[in-house]
Amino acid sequence: MAVSSQTKRRFALATALRGVLMLIAGLYAAIWPLEALAVLVLFGGILLLIDGALGLWSLTFGGGKSGNYWFDVVANAASLILGIVILISPFLATVFTVTFLSSLVGIAAIIVGAMQIVVIVRERDSYARIWPVVLSGLSYILLGLVFLLFPLLSASIGMIVGGILLIAFSIGLFGWAWRLYQASKA
Repeated sequence: MAVSSQTKRRFALATALRGVLMLIAGLYAAIWPLEALAVLVLFGGILLLIDGALGLWSLTFGGGKSGNYWFDVVANAASLILGIVILISPFLATVFTVTFLSSLVGIAAIIVGAMQIVVIVRERDSYARIWPVVLSGLSYILLGLVFLLFPLLSASIGMIVGGILLIAFSIGLFGWAWRLYQASKA
């Protein structure tokens, strides 16, 4: 089935609009990383609130009962309460969420680094040089310590990197939209 040139132009416009939205989000995240993080946590709070409310509605009126009824009630109520708490105090929710997630990433990085070092030292007879793997393991451990000691800084840097990636992806979308527009003219 052939696609009309008008449909191709609409698709090009929609792709360009996606690029504009991605560019705006990327610039916001790169220039104001902590504010972007707070917005991200707010959206998460809204999603938790909606999910908890719909889940409880489904269990109560929608016939969405499963074998784990009370577990579902508690999980949906917790989702609802957490969403309300995040919306009431987004700053505290951001700090606690970022600290918790950064701590998890930091602990995971330390464990991975320590495991790399232990494994390479145990099996050093199988390798010609072990120092690159030991340095890699130490790098993971140092990264984990940075995440544990400086959670908000780590999250800010992560938001900046994410913003830069969004900007790069938006440029790719603009290129794709231009190609689609050119194809609609042919």
